[in-house]
Amino acid sequence: MPREAAADRRFRNAVERLRMPGMGTEVVAPLLASLIHLVRPHRVLEIGMGHTTPFLARALAEAEEQAAAEADGLARKTLPYLEDGRELDEDWVQAEPALLVPSRYLEPYRPKLVAIDDFSDADSSAPRVTRALAELGLADRVTVVNADLRSAVERLPDEFRPIDFAWVDAWDCLYFFENCWELIDPDGGIVVMHYLMTYPEGEAILQYIAESQRLRPGEFEVLSLLESHKLRQNSVTVLRRTGGATPREYSDTGQRPRLGGRMRADALALARSLETPGGGRPRHPGAENGSREELRKPRDAARATAVRTSAAAPDTGRREQA
Repeated sequence: MPREAAADRRFRNAVERLRMPGMGTEVVAPLLASLIHLVRPHRVLEIGMGHTTPFLARALAEAEEQAAAEADGLARKTLPYLEDGRELDEDWVQAEPALLVPSRYLEPYRPKLVAIDDFSDADSSAPRVTRALAELGLADRVTVVNADLRSAVERLPDEFRPIDFAWVDAWDCLYFFENCWELIDPDGGIVVMHYLMTYPEGEAILQYIAESQRLRPGEFEVLSLLESHKLRQNSVTVLRRTGGATPREYSDTGQRPRLGGRMRADALALARSLETPGGGRPRHPGAENGSREELRKPRDAARATAVRTSAAAPDTGRREQA
């Protein structure tokens, strides 16, 4: 059996042992994993461990690996433009890895997951999660805080702010909204809440959130999705904080990317960060023998320099950075 297939089968077996039919996360858990891949959050908080925890942890591990591969590919496809002094063009946009924003790769992607649970729910699979994570090689991906939400916030790591993505799967949605909202990144931070639809208490919370949105225009967006074929545990409500959102205007009319100014500076700075054995220039298709400049700095150190270089580049009056 191929290694990837075996790993996937091992993951399915491990999470199936954590699945509690009455918890209703069969579809939600893969959805959360897909959202992680979509938005690539740096700081992820889970309230209520269980079936979803390995999905979050694995998605973050996969996203980190993918981001590293993309950074390398982006730098390598940019290197000929650096060496030849060419402007970036549509061929550069379309070449694999395609469509990437260079500023998102100047710093390594190192996401963190903190999971809060007091392990008091006898019907939860939370007590078995740690063992499953260890079995899957994901234990070091999750920092577990053994406490209820009300006492756990002060125990979060100092560097764990702002929170980019929170999954609230506990009877604490209202408390979280009222007391933890300021922890969420105002530049698009996401909160996903479980099971608020189709019963009076949950609907009251949704009405309160809707009224808060009306009174605080522009602060956040709300979307509730219903699994209408289920009696309960049958919805997710997604809140996206927008009060401090940064415009990301990557393209002009017709989706024509803005490839000069900051965009070009970021791409070239990333290309300079390449490290190769022996200190020579990385090989790339069509490269000539010899190097026009030595690229010898270790990647992480070079990226720190790249960030400073990029910050000093002319903006050209357009917002192109992430």
